Amino acid sequence: MTKRGILNLPRDINPMWLLPAVFMAFFLIAPILTIFNLAFYPEENIWPHLYNTVLGGYIYDTLILIIGVGSTTLLIGVSTAWLVTMYEFPGRKIASRLLLLPLAMPSYIIAYCYVEIFDYSSIIQTTVRDIGGFELARDYWFFEIRSMGGAIFVLSIVLYPYVYLTSRAAFLQQNTSMLEAARMLGHSAHSTFFKIALPMARPAIFVGLTLALMESLNDVGAVEFFGVNTLTVGIYSTWLGRGNMGGGAQIALILLGFIFLLIVAEKWARRGASYSHTTRRIRPITPEKLQNWPAFWAVIICYLPIILGFVLPVIQLVSDSIEFVDDTDYVAFIGYAQNSLMLSGAAAGLAVGIGLFLSYSERIFNVKLVGWIAKLASVGYAIPGVILGLGIFISLIAFDDVFGTMLEFFGVANASSEMWLSGSIFAIIFAYLVRFLAVSYGAIETGFGKIPTSYDHAAQSLGHNKTSILGKIHLPLIRPALATALILTFIDSMKELPATLILRPFNFDTLATHVYEIASLEIFEEAAISALLIVVIGLIPVHILNHMMKVPTWRDGR
Repeated sequence: MTKRGILNLPRDINPMWLLPAVFMAFFLIAPILTIFNLAFYPEENIWPHLYNTVLGGYIYDTLILIIGVGSTTLLIGVSTAWLVTMYEFPGRKIASRLLLLPLAMPSYIIAYCYVEIFDYSSIIQTTVRDIGGFELARDYWFFEIRSMGGAIFVLSIVLYPYVYLTSRAAFLQQNTSMLEAARMLGHSAHSTFFKIALPMARPAIFVGLTLALMESLNDVGAVEFFGVNTLTVGIYSTWLGRGNMGGGAQIALILLGFIFLLIVAEKWARRGASYSHTTRRIRPITPEKLQNWPAFWAVIICYLPIILGFVLPVIQLVSDSIEFVDDTDYVAFIGYAQNSLMLSGAAAGLAVGIGLFLSYSERIFNVKLVGWIAKLASVGYAIPGVILGLGIFISLIAFDDVFGTMLEFFGVANASSEMWLSGSIFAIIFAYLVRFLAVSYGAIETGFGKIPTSYDHAAQSLGHNKTSILGKIHLPLIRPALATALILTFIDSMKELPATLILRPFNFDTLATHVYEIASLEIFEEAAISALLIVVIGLIPVHILNHMMKVPTWRDGR
């Protein structure tokens, strides 16, 4: 048995190892703590004004949005996952992979695409007018994409893969004999799904649903473009539009309340999760073959989300890119791409380094305290980018004031008025790191989890210390996990819009902010090449996820 010392740590581990982990955790959650401080002690308290005017509308729109997106993503994600898992129909295997494609499409880009697709001058409305003999928009009814319904539609067809991914994983792990027994007892396929399969998959489904709803709350580009005033848009407009950071922080607390309720609901839904999956000794699911009309409808149900969530927007992007290929400022385009690569690369490298340190610390200490510190450091993923942007900006302004005062003490003139960090790209990199460290940490922690602790004990018995074990044993074994963490963090950072939009220095643009600015001017087609590049790069994690879904780790008992 390992001897324990101070703080219940192993005696052969120096407690000083904890200090960097504690510092990192505090450093990463400081922006969130800053939000609370500013909300309760604002320079100008506009809470009564917000409460009496716009706050109710923000909350109402946010509730309608998450209810609409939640129900739609559940419907699409669960139904498609069940069909590709339990039934055989034409194109099933291809559909099971292609259903993840919308993950490559940022919500703000697909929003701009659908405005073009359904715009008054689009080929669809032009055809409607030609067929009906209409001249003006008021002469006929047509779906208004820039509306709450449009926002729910766009976010749902982009975010349903979160529910699909977790639902399919749960269905694949279910005990086939239980489903067969239900059918033998006279239950229909419909009854078996709702009474057996769905309750067992509930914990996993709610994990995917929570992720989808968190992404909905994080969105600012699509909902703002559609004129939906959510709490996220309210934070953005109150801070940058009205110049009141205190008011923005107060709205941010309401949004954090929504996030907290989502997390609590997800934990509640996962109660009893230990009973929702089966042992490894189960027979693989043999899909039931569908024919005629059932097969036809299965194809429609599975391929329609792919067409709406990826194919149509990509066709629009390619069409716009070809049309404006000669009008694109390629010098500026290369600059936007370089900025995106630089920021995302720096954030990904730091996230992998910190994630590795936290994961390894958790492994070698093997105490709850270190696990809590690591989890605390990665809490930023649950926080919308606009809130992180506000918290980081306030934190860095405080640092700039202290640092500038120190420089003035040593004779540097006007140093206290400079934005040393708050006006630099460091602020953006810091935001990416706080928001996406959980992605890196999760991938690396999974990699460590696959290495038996007996490897560590054997190496220690041969005289290797902890650092040597990490370098000679762990790093070679977790190299795929490190690569996955690096790629996923890099691409998530490249697609991030709210935090980048808030924290970027003057006259500094990335691919994401360039697309947003051009779309705001109603000339989105001129940024189509930038948007298309973001989508193409976003296909990389989709490929990684598809590969991970094909690896039979639990199915074959290995």
